[in-house]
Amino acid sequence: MDRNYHIFSDGCLERHNDTVRLVTLDDEKKYLPIEKAEAIFLHGQIDYNTRLVSFLNQHGTAIHVFGWKDYYAGSIMPKRGQTSGRTLVEQVRAYDSTARRTDIARKFVEGSIHNMRANVSYYNSRGHEFDTELASLDAAADRLTEADGVQESMGVEATARRAYYSTFDSILPDGFVFNGRQYNPPTNEVNSLISFGNSLVYANVVSAIRATALDPAVSYLHEPGERRYSLALDIADLFKPLLADRVLFRLLNRKQLTPADFETDLNSCLLTEDGRKTFSKAFEETLEQTIEHPELNRKVSYQYLLRIEAYKLKKHLLTGEEYVPFKRWW
Repeated sequence: MDRNYHIFSDGCLERHNDTVRLVTLDDEKKYLPIEKAEAIFLHGQIDYNTRLVSFLNQHGTAIHVFGWKDYYAGSIMPKRGQTSGRTLVEQVRAYDSTARRTDIARKFVEGSIHNMRANVSYYNSRGHEFDTELASLDAAADRLTEADGVQESMGVEATARRAYYSTFDSILPDGFVFNGRQYNPPTNEVNSLISFGNSLVYANVVSAIRATALDPAVSYLHEPGERRYSLALDIADLFKPLLADRVLFRLLNRKQLTPADFETDLNSCLLTEDGRKTFSKAFEETLEQTIEHPELNRKVSYQYLLRIEAYKLKKHLLTGEEYVPFKRWW
Protein backbone atom coordinates (compact mmCIF):
# COMPACT_ATOMS: atom_id res chain seq x y z
CA MET A 1 0.00 0.00 0.00
CA ASP A 2 1.31 3.45 -0.92
CA ARG A 3 1.97 5.66 2.07
CA ASN A 4 3.17 9.11 3.00
CA TYR A 5 6.06 10.13 5.24
CA HIS A 6 5.99 13.34 7.29
CA ILE A 7 9.37 14.77 8.31
CA PHE A 8 9.38 17.29 11.16
CA SER A 9 12.96 17.13 12.47
CA ASP A 10 15.29 19.84 11.16
CA GLY A 11 18.21 18.40 9.28
CA CYS A 12 19.27 17.02 5.91
CA LEU A 13 17.29 14.59 3.76
CA GLU A 14 19.52 12.66 1.38
CA ARG A 15 19.82 9.60 -0.79
CA HIS A 16 21.75 6.83 0.95
CA ASN A 17 22.41 3.82 -1.29
CA ASP A 18 18.91 2.66 -2.34
CA THR A 19 16.91 4.40 0.33
CA VAL A 20 16.34 7.85 1.85
CA ARG A 21 18.06 8.97 5.03
CA LEU A 22 17.32 11.88 7.33
CA VAL A 23 20.28 13.20 9.28
CA THR A 24 19.04 15.43 12.10
CA LEU A 25 20.94 18.35 13.59
CA ASP A 26 22.09 16.17 16.49
CA ASP A 27 23.42 13.62 13.95
CA GLU A 28 20.64 11.08 14.51
CA LYS A 29 19.98 9.02 11.37
CA LYS A 30 16.55 7.81 10.28
CA TYR A 31 15.85 5.70 7.21
CA LEU A 32 12.69 5.78 5.08
CA PRO A 33 11.69 2.73 3.00
CA ILE A 34 10.93 4.35 -0.32
CA GLU A 35 9.66 1.49 -2.50
CA LYS A 36 5.96 2.19 -1.88
CA ALA A 37 6.13 5.82 -0.80
CA GLU A 38 3.43 8.01 -2.33
CA ALA A 39 4.92 11.28 -1.08
CA ILE A 40 7.24 12.84 1.50
CA PHE A 41 5.91 15.85 3.41
CA LEU A 42 8.62 18.22 4.63
CA HIS A 43 7.79 20.36 7.67
CA GLY A 44 10.44 22.62 9.13
CA GLN A 45 13.98 23.48 8.03
CA ILE A 46 15.10 20.51 5.96
CA ASP A 47 17.89 20.58 3.37
CA TYR A 48 17.88 18.34 0.29
CA ASN A 49 19.65 18.30 -3.07
CA THR A 50 19.06 17.37 -6.69
CA ARG A 51 20.48 13.88 -6.14
CA LEU A 52 17.61 13.16 -3.76
CA VAL A 53 15.05 14.72 -6.11
CA SER A 54 16.32 12.58 -9.00
CA PHE A 55 16.15 9.45 -6.83
CA LEU A 56 12.59 10.16 -5.74
CA ASN A 57 11.64 10.90 -9.34
CA GLN A 58 12.77 7.38 -10.30
CA HIS A 59 10.41 5.97 -7.67
CA GLY A 60 7.51 8.26 -8.58
CA THR A 61 7.55 9.90 -5.14
CA ALA A 62 6.46 13.51 -4.68
CA ILE A 63 7.88 16.03 -2.21
CA HIS A 64 5.34 18.38 -0.62
CA VAL A 65 6.99 21.31 1.13
CA PHE A 66 5.46 23.15 4.07
CA GLY A 67 7.29 26.36 4.84
CA TRP A 68 7.15 29.03 7.52
CA LYS A 69 4.68 28.11 10.25
CA ASP A 70 3.72 25.07 8.17
CA TYR A 71 1.98 26.90 5.37
CA TYR A 72 1.88 24.79 2.22
CA ALA A 73 4.68 26.15 0.03
CA GLY A 74 4.62 23.88 -3.02
CA SER A 75 5.41 20.48 -4.46
CA ILE A 76 8.21 18.85 -6.40
CA MET A 77 6.43 16.34 -8.57
CA PRO A 78 8.03 13.34 -10.26
CA LYS A 79 7.50 12.70 -13.93
CA ARG A 80 3.97 11.67 -14.70
CA GLY A 81 3.02 8.05 -14.49
CA GLN A 82 1.26 8.55 -17.82
CA THR A 83 1.36 11.12 -20.59
CA SER A 84 -1.34 11.55 -23.21
CA GLY A 85 -1.71 14.37 -25.68
CA ARG A 86 -5.28 13.29 -26.37
CA THR A 87 -6.19 13.56 -22.69
CA LEU A 88 -4.76 17.06 -22.46
CA VAL A 89 -6.59 18.15 -25.63
CA GLU A 90 -9.91 16.80 -24.33
CA GLN A 91 -9.31 18.36 -20.94
CA VAL A 92 -8.80 21.78 -22.50
CA ARG A 93 -11.75 21.35 -24.86
CA ALA A 94 -14.03 20.68 -21.88
CA TYR A 95 -12.70 23.81 -20.18
CA ASP A 96 -13.27 25.91 -23.31
CA SER A 97 -16.87 24.71 -23.64
CA THR A 98 -19.11 26.77 -21.34
CA ALA A 99 -21.71 24.01 -21.17
CA ARG A 100 -19.24 21.21 -20.44
CA ARG A 101 -17.24 23.22 -17.93
CA THR A 102 -20.40 24.24 -16.10
CA ASP A 103 -21.61 20.64 -15.99
CA ILE A 104 -18.34 19.38 -14.49
CA ALA A 105 -18.20 22.29 -12.05
CA ARG A 106 -21.75 21.52 -10.89
CA LYS A 107 -20.75 17.91 -10.30
CA PHE A 108 -17.92 18.95 -8.00
CA VAL A 109 -20.30 21.19 -6.02
CA GLU A 110 -22.94 18.45 -5.95
CA GLY A 111 -20.48 15.99 -4.43
CA SER A 112 -19.12 18.57 -2.00
CA ILE A 113 -22.60 19.43 -0.67
CA HIS A 114 -23.47 15.73 -0.31
CA ASN A 115 -20.33 15.04 1.71
CA MET A 116 -20.82 18.07 3.93
CA ARG A 117 -24.37 16.90 4.53
CA ALA A 118 -23.11 13.42 5.45
CA ASN A 119 -21.06 14.93 8.29
CA VAL A 120 -23.97 17.05 9.54
CA SER A 121 -26.33 14.06 9.36
CA TYR A 122 -23.85 11.94 11.34
CA TYR A 123 -23.80 14.41 14.23
CA ASN A 124 -27.53 15.13 13.92
CA SER A 125 -28.15 11.51 14.89
CA ARG A 126 -25.81 11.79 17.88
CA GLY A 127 -27.45 14.27 20.16
CA HIS A 128 -27.41 17.43 18.05
CA GLU A 129 -30.30 19.28 16.44
CA PHE A 130 -29.30 20.19 12.90
CA ASP A 131 -32.63 19.96 11.07
CA THR A 132 -32.39 23.62 9.95
CA GLU A 133 -28.86 23.20 8.62
CA LEU A 134 -29.76 19.96 6.83
CA ALA A 135 -32.68 21.73 5.19
CA SER A 136 -30.35 24.53 4.08
CA LEU A 137 -27.96 22.03 2.53
CA ASP A 138 -30.82 20.27 0.75
CA ALA A 139 -32.10 23.62 -0.57
CA ALA A 140 -28.62 24.45 -1.87
CA ALA A 141 -28.42 21.10 -3.65
CA ASP A 142 -31.80 21.78 -5.27
CA ARG A 143 -30.71 25.27 -6.44
CA LEU A 144 -27.58 23.83 -8.00
CA THR A 145 -29.54 22.29 -10.86
CA GLU A 146 -30.64 25.79 -11.87
CA ALA A 147 -27.25 27.48 -11.45
CA ASP A 148 -26.32 29.36 -14.60
CA GLY A 149 -22.59 29.01 -15.08
CA VAL A 150 -19.57 28.35 -12.92
CA GLN A 151 -19.82 31.49 -10.81
CA GLU A 152 -23.39 30.74 -9.76
CA SER A 153 -22.38 27.17 -8.94
CA MET A 154 -19.61 28.51 -6.73
CA GLY A 155 -22.15 30.82 -5.08
CA VAL A 156 -24.37 27.85 -4.28
CA GLU A 157 -21.38 26.02 -2.83
CA ALA A 158 -20.50 29.03 -0.68
CA THR A 159 -24.07 29.17 0.68
CA ALA A 160 -23.96 25.47 1.48
CA ARG A 161 -20.59 25.78 3.17
CA ARG A 162 -21.87 28.57 5.43
CA ALA A 163 -24.70 26.32 6.56
CA TYR A 164 -22.21 23.50 7.10
CA TYR A 165 -19.77 25.64 9.07
CA SER A 166 -22.61 26.93 11.25
CA THR A 167 -22.76 23.46 12.86
CA PHE A 168 -19.13 23.45 13.96
CA ASP A 169 -19.53 25.33 17.24
CA SER A 170 -22.12 22.79 18.40
CA ILE A 171 -19.98 19.82 17.42
CA LEU A 172 -16.79 21.16 18.99
CA PRO A 173 -16.03 20.60 22.69
CA ASP A 174 -15.95 23.36 25.28
CA GLY A 175 -12.87 25.54 24.98
CA PHE A 176 -12.87 25.66 21.17
CA VAL A 177 -14.81 28.26 19.19
CA PHE A 178 -14.97 28.38 15.40
CA ASN A 179 -16.83 31.66 14.85
CA GLY A 180 -16.70 31.48 11.06
CA ARG A 181 -13.99 30.73 8.51
CA GLN A 182 -10.90 32.93 8.85
CA TYR A 183 -7.60 32.31 7.06
CA ASN A 184 -4.45 34.03 5.76
CA PRO A 185 -3.77 33.81 8.64
CA PRO A 186 -6.15 31.63 10.69
CA THR A 187 -7.26 33.50 13.78
CA ASN A 188 -8.14 30.65 16.16
CA GLU A 189 -7.46 26.99 16.82
CA VAL A 190 -10.27 25.59 14.71
CA ASN A 191 -9.43 27.71 11.68
CA SER A 192 -5.80 26.66 12.07
CA LEU A 193 -6.83 22.99 11.94
CA ILE A 194 -9.06 23.54 8.91
CA SER A 195 -6.25 25.29 7.02
CA PHE A 196 -3.69 22.61 7.85
CA GLY A 197 -6.08 19.75 7.13
CA ASN A 198 -7.21 21.25 3.82
CA SER A 199 -3.59 21.68 2.72
CA LEU A 200 -2.93 17.99 3.42
CA VAL A 201 -5.98 17.00 1.36
CA TYR A 202 -4.83 19.25 -1.49
CA ALA A 203 -1.29 17.83 -1.51
CA ASN A 204 -2.59 14.26 -1.54
CA VAL A 205 -4.89 15.07 -4.46
CA VAL A 206 -1.92 16.55 -6.34
CA SER A 207 -0.16 13.20 -5.90
CA ALA A 208 -3.24 11.31 -7.05
CA ILE A 209 -3.59 13.38 -10.24
CA ARG A 210 0.07 12.66 -11.07
CA ALA A 211 -0.83 8.99 -11.59
CA THR A 212 -3.11 9.95 -14.48
CA ALA A 213 -2.47 11.84 -17.69
CA LEU A 214 -4.59 14.77 -16.50
CA ASP A 215 -2.98 18.20 -16.31
CA PRO A 216 -3.39 19.43 -12.71
CA ALA A 217 -3.47 23.08 -13.82
CA VAL A 218 -6.58 22.74 -16.04
CA SER A 219 -9.65 22.93 -13.83
CA TYR A 220 -13.39 23.50 -14.04
CA LEU A 221 -14.81 24.82 -10.76
CA HIS A 222 -11.82 26.90 -9.66
CA GLU A 223 -10.36 29.21 -12.25
CA PRO A 224 -6.96 28.06 -13.53
CA GLY A 225 -4.26 30.37 -12.20
CA GLU A 226 -0.56 30.81 -11.69
CA ARG A 227 1.48 28.77 -9.21
CA ARG A 228 -1.25 26.36 -8.19
CA TYR A 229 -2.75 23.06 -9.28
CA SER A 230 -6.33 24.23 -9.62
CA LEU A 231 -7.71 20.82 -10.63
CA ALA A 232 -6.50 19.58 -7.24
CA LEU A 233 -8.60 22.32 -5.65
CA ASP A 234 -11.66 21.03 -7.54
CA ILE A 235 -11.21 17.42 -6.43
CA ALA A 236 -10.08 18.32 -2.91
CA ASP A 237 -13.45 20.00 -2.23
CA LEU A 238 -15.06 16.55 -2.47
CA PHE A 239 -12.82 15.04 0.19
CA LYS A 240 -12.31 17.81 2.77
CA PRO A 241 -15.36 16.78 4.84
CA LEU A 242 -14.26 13.13 4.95
CA LEU A 243 -10.53 13.60 5.47
CA ALA A 244 -9.85 16.99 7.08
CA ASP A 245 -13.03 17.80 9.01
CA ARG A 246 -13.70 14.38 10.48
CA VAL A 247 -10.11 14.19 11.74
CA LEU A 248 -10.51 17.66 13.26
CA PHE A 249 -13.71 16.72 15.11
CA ARG A 250 -12.27 13.44 16.34
CA LEU A 251 -9.04 14.88 17.70
CA LEU A 252 -10.71 17.75 19.52
CA ASN A 253 -13.62 15.78 20.95
CA ARG A 254 -11.30 13.04 22.18
CA LYS A 255 -8.98 15.69 23.65
CA GLN A 256 -6.04 14.41 21.62
CA LEU A 257 -5.45 18.05 20.73
CA THR A 258 -5.77 20.70 23.43
CA PRO A 259 -5.21 24.49 23.54
CA ALA A 260 -1.60 23.73 24.50
CA ASP A 261 -1.05 22.41 20.95
CA PHE A 262 -1.47 25.90 19.47
CA GLU A 263 0.51 29.11 19.55
CA THR A 264 -0.53 32.67 18.83
CA ASP A 265 1.85 34.93 16.94
CA LEU A 266 1.24 38.21 15.08
CA ASN A 267 -2.56 37.93 15.17
CA SER A 268 -2.48 34.34 13.94
CA CYS A 269 -3.09 31.01 15.62
CA LEU A 270 -1.11 28.01 14.41
CA LEU A 271 -0.41 24.47 15.46
CA THR A 272 2.77 23.75 17.37
CA GLU A 273 5.10 21.10 16.02
CA ASP A 274 3.62 18.54 18.42
CA GLY A 275 0.14 19.55 17.27
CA ARG A 276 1.09 19.12 13.61
CA LYS A 277 2.54 15.71 14.37
CA THR A 278 -0.64 14.62 16.12
CA PHE A 279 -2.87 15.85 13.30
CA SER A 280 -0.64 14.39 10.56
CA LYS A 281 -0.56 10.98 12.26
CA ALA A 282 -4.36 10.88 12.57
CA PHE A 283 -4.73 12.10 8.98
CA GLU A 284 -2.46 9.33 7.66
CA GLU A 285 -4.34 6.72 9.68
CA THR A 286 -7.53 7.96 8.05
CA LEU A 287 -6.01 7.70 4.57
CA GLU A 288 -5.12 4.08 5.30
CA GLN A 289 -8.67 3.13 6.32
CA THR A 290 -10.42 0.91 3.79
CA ILE A 291 -13.99 0.64 2.57
CA GLU A 292 -15.77 -1.87 0.33
CA HIS A 293 -16.13 -0.19 -3.06
CA PRO A 294 -19.56 -0.95 -4.58
CA GLU A 295 -18.32 -0.95 -8.18
CA LEU A 296 -14.85 -2.46 -7.80
CA ASN A 297 -16.17 -5.17 -5.42
CA ARG A 298 -13.10 -4.94 -3.24
CA LYS A 299 -11.82 -2.87 -0.38
CA VAL A 300 -9.91 0.28 -1.24
CA SER A 301 -8.18 2.81 1.01
CA TYR A 302 -9.45 6.34 1.44
CA GLN A 303 -6.23 7.45 -0.21
CA TYR A 304 -6.97 5.33 -3.26
CA LEU A 305 -10.39 6.97 -3.53
CA LEU A 306 -8.53 10.14 -4.54
CA ARG A 307 -6.88 8.36 -7.44
CA ILE A 308 -10.17 6.75 -8.49
CA GLU A 309 -11.72 10.22 -8.66
CA ALA A 310 -9.04 11.45 -11.04
CA TYR A 311 -9.47 8.39 -13.27
CA LYS A 312 -13.26 8.88 -13.32
CA LEU A 313 -12.83 12.44 -14.56
CA LYS A 314 -10.32 11.33 -17.18
CA LYS A 315 -12.72 8.63 -18.42
CA HIS A 316 -15.50 11.19 -18.72
CA LEU A 317 -13.30 13.51 -20.77
CA LEU A 318 -12.16 10.76 -23.12
CA THR A 319 -15.35 8.73 -23.55
CA GLY A 320 -18.19 11.04 -22.60
CA GLU A 321 -19.30 8.64 -19.87
CA GLU A 322 -21.13 10.61 -17.19
CA TYR A 323 -18.89 11.84 -14.41
CA VAL A 324 -20.43 10.95 -11.05
CA PRO A 325 -18.58 12.74 -8.23
CA PHE A 326 -17.47 11.03 -5.05
CA LYS A 327 -20.34 10.88 -2.58
CA ARG A 328 -19.85 9.15 0.70
CA TRP A 329 -22.07 6.05 0.59
CA TRP A 330 -21.37 4.56 4.00
